[in-house]
Amino acid sequence: MRLGSVRPPKRCRSDMDSTSASDIVIIHGNSHPDLANLVAERLGIKSGGCSVFHKTNRETMVEIGDSVRGKDIYIIQTGTKDANNNIMELLIMAYACKTSSARSIVGVIPYLPYSKQCKMRKRGCIVSKLLAKMMCTSGLTHIITMDLHQKEIQGFFDIPVDNLRASPFLLQYIQESIPDYRNSVIVARNPNSAKKATSYAERLRLGIAVIHGEQKEAESDQVDGRYSPPPNSSYDVADTVEMCLPATPSRTRTISVSVGVPEHPQKVKPPLNLVGDVNGRIAIMVDDLIDDVQSFVAAADVLKENGACKIYVLATHGLLSSDAPRLIEESAIDEVVVTNTIPHEVQKLQCHKIKTIDISILIGEAIRRIHNKESMSYLFRNVTLED
Repeated sequence: MRLGSVRPPKRCRSDMDSTSASDIVIIHGNSHPDLANLVAERLGIKSGGCSVFHKTNRETMVEIGDSVRGKDIYIIQTGTKDANNNIMELLIMAYACKTSSARSIVGVIPYLPYSKQCKMRKRGCIVSKLLAKMMCTSGLTHIITMDLHQKEIQGFFDIPVDNLRASPFLLQYIQESIPDYRNSVIVARNPNSAKKATSYAERLRLGIAVIHGEQKEAESDQVDGRYSPPPNSSYDVADTVEMCLPATPSRTRTISVSVGVPEHPQKVKPPLNLVGDVNGRIAIMVDDLIDDVQSFVAAADVLKENGACKIYVLATHGLLSSDAPRLIEESAIDEVVVTNTIPHEVQKLQCHKIKTIDISILIGEAIRRIHNKESMSYLFRNVTLED
């Protein structure tokens, strides 16, 4: 095994005896039945009979065919482009199991919807916090997810959350499927991705490059009315107070502004530019989610202009919305590698550059360890605080 790789086991250990195996039930919604069947097959368990359908008025109906009384239920439901229906299906399935006296209800959510809305912007709200409260109220007792957009999202939940890592699979792909990967450079698409890129570079003993600048204004930099300056006045309150107080040595060193509250200088981001050397080398961009690919395509153009011979994009979640397959096909990107946390078979038919890595074995092993009350630390070995 090459240095830096973390190879997962070929199969989940079959440590579930007949008694414990009969206490576990795996059900799923309509978001990703293929992944649910793969996980059930890994565990040697038949997927439970649960029917999720929509009535003519688009209300979600759930019918659980098997008894779940006193059993451990694992609901496999990921986020897709139909995020709102995915969430409602999960909540209704969890509540149906709760009212049917299930012993525990574990939500297996490989990609957590609304995970990017984890910060306050404008006059909106932190949607991830709302979603966490809804999941806890519905009856879920545990959450298994993968590569959250921000790991601090775990603090929104009042129940245990296991945030699995897909990086061992992606690292293994780099070492085994990219020819001459030692001549590669790990590239951060923007400064926010630099921490993840650094983690990959240190494990592979490779260099790092960062793309700085923006094509368009980021949401966090847009004008926010909450920070509006107060109305201008003909005098400064601080100056008025200053005049009323006697002069002291300490106060003579205090500087007051002339008019009101000073404004924040506006950020002016430069055009896209590269910090680092990729000339004649393989550029590998890493991120947690690839959805709107325009920023990846623009970054690939910058890398190509700076002499990169090949360009790869690796991400855990491949949402690939809108016309992403067409943009990837026409871009300078040579290959896009994502895991199967989100179904994207249709996109693969439209673009031959998209490759998929199966992570069902990791989810299956996590379920097995939780059900057998074993330690989860094996799945987080060699993970640092920076990851």
